[in-house]
Amino acid sequence: MTRSRLAPAAGPDARGAATSLPYRLRRIWTPAMYQGGSRADGRFEGWYVKCVDGDMRHPVAFIPGVSHDRRGSTSHSFVQVVRPGGRTTYLEYPLEAFSFNRERFEIRVGPNVFSAAGVTLDIDRDGIEVRGTLTFGPWRPWPVTLLQPGIMGPYRFVPRMECYHGVLSLDHSVDGVLSIDGEQAVFDGGRGYVEKDWGSSFPSSWVWAQSNHFATAGVSVTASAAKIPWMGGSFVGCIAGVLLGEELYRFTTYTGARLTAFESQVGSARLTFADKDHTLEVEVAGAAPSQLKAPQHGRMIARADESLGATVRAKLTRNRDGAVLLDDTGLHAGVEVMDHAGELAAGVVRPR
Repeated sequence: MTRSRLAPAAGPDARGAATSLPYRLRRIWTPAMYQGGSRADGRFEGWYVKCVDGDMRHPVAFIPGVSHDRRGSTSHSFVQVVRPGGRTTYLEYPLEAFSFNRERFEIRVGPNVFSAAGVTLDIDRDGIEVRGTLTFGPWRPWPVTLLQPGIMGPYRFVPRMECYHGVLSLDHSVDGVLSIDGEQAVFDGGRGYVEKDWGSSFPSSWVWAQSNHFATAGVSVTASAAKIPWMGGSFVGCIAGVLLGEELYRFTTYTGARLTAFESQVGSARLTFADKDHTLEVEVAGAAPSQLKAPQHGRMIARADESLGATVRAKLTRNRDGAVLLDDTGLHAGVEVMDHAGELAAGVVRPR
């Protein structure tokens, strides 16, 4: 099946994970929670929390996280702040400033708190000031089942993968007020999106795009492709989802979907995903990337070209009769285009 029905959830703990399980097991079926794990090869974990105000004048994304290097000499926690126009800020905190809740998703980096209920920010350093509280409405998480605990599906159970991924909320409401560099930003009526990554390193090549600001409320698109190391070799894996109201159309390697077309340039990309039932065409344009810090063996010494002002055109077609289920352009898209060596194009599987 490539289509599933979503029901609103109060937060990631409402996904069916047994709250009576010990933390080391509960975290598997609650991807939002801190996953932790062995630090022998270096380890990172980071959450991407995107918030766009109702007037769409102050989009911003916060990336709280923790970095463990092999020896511990540079281990630290952090918050990255991403704004349109290529503006990013990396705020480093001591490792001891990071803490997490073992019962539900709630993490702290210094005075900054991130949870399913919202965020509280208290930043005034390194040339940036962000203060205030935002509250989130019910999350729309990627489904979690016993054998597929989130967007990774069965790959979540594979040990020592380079990078794991979680889509925690495809769409939810955002309310509240932030002071951003002295300017008041009212987020009442806004929309939000939350995902995360953890492991040792980001892939050598990947493309990712996300928007939940389409003409119709309740539409959200996330799409990515990456080179995945696997048993001494590698393959190009894909993960994409289209939320249309209560229906989620999924395109993943483990459900039989394939990347059937790909091309990219600086700040733009075209991707086509297909399975036996549906085809999804994604066109990314207008990205003005800036450099974020990214993990390499746990250390935040690599880079990711991130944009928060691009557009994502998505066209979803039903294969059997050619019916177009979605053909629209999403605004305020988060975008990363990192295929400088052309590895993704080499992994395209042409339809027969």
